[in-house]
Amino acid sequence: MLSQQKLIIFVASDSAGETGEAVVKAAATQFYPKVVEIRRIAFIQDSGAIELLIQAAKREHAIIVFTLVVPELREYLLVKARKHHIKTIDLMGNLLQTMEHSFGQEARHKPGMIHPLDEDYFKKVEAVEFAVKYDDGRDFTGILQADIVLVGVSRTSKTPLSMFLAHKTYKVANVPLVPEITPPDLLYTVNNKKIFGLTINPDKLNKIRSERLKMLGLPGNASYANLERISQELEFAQQIMSRIGCTVIDVTNKAVEETASVILERIG
Repeated sequence: MLSQQKLIIFVASDSAGETGEAVVKAAATQFYPKVVEIRRIAFIQDSGAIELLIQAAKREHAIIVFTLVVPELREYLLVKARKHHIKTIDLMGNLLQTMEHSFGQEARHKPGMIHPLDEDYFKKVEAVEFAVKYDDGRDFTGILQADIVLVGVSRTSKTPLSMFLAHKTYKVANVPLVPEITPPDLLYTVNNKKIFGLTINPDKLNKIRSERLKMLGLPGNASYANLERISQELEFAQQIMSRIGCTVIDVTNKAVEETASVILERIG
């Protein structure tokens, strides 16, 4: 086996080539301190680009690692590489063929499909971080930046609803409504179409809060679960929601998914 200190690898792709480059980098670390020079050839769309790639690889005595998902381009590259005795590694072909056989259907063979998925993933992460930062009125400035603002008394599912919507890539801020605390003025200045008030049946809320107190090891007769206090809070919240002019959703016996569905339908 011949030993060399430097190896040139062309990473060819009909998309950005990031997947192929990541795999080659991971393999290259196993041969440190040998040098692997990676040259990415991205967005290959025709045979002309492959011809140029073959010429460059032959000139540099390089290996071609490729992630071509268009069958015609993949086959053309393999034929040309064999003709010029260039070593190739197909990172996608065998995997796609095996999956096609398992699913009993042909792959889409459409380049670049991973990038919208990546973009969606990072949007979700950003939205979740936003929901955590602006949860339960921790920072009222979130009202300005949010796609959706939730208001309501304690235990009306504001936080789980915020998280559910965040996984749909919506930035959500939620604001608790408590009679002793004046709501932020920002609630009356932003577009009320993005604000949703959550209300609930007093008896249902009484049961929810009583269970919450038990979980915390606190007495069930605390004012937090007192029916009269709950009615007072709900009345106060209703006054604020009416002043805002926002959509009000009764979450009594509604799952978080159901409430989210109503909100998403309203905001289009």
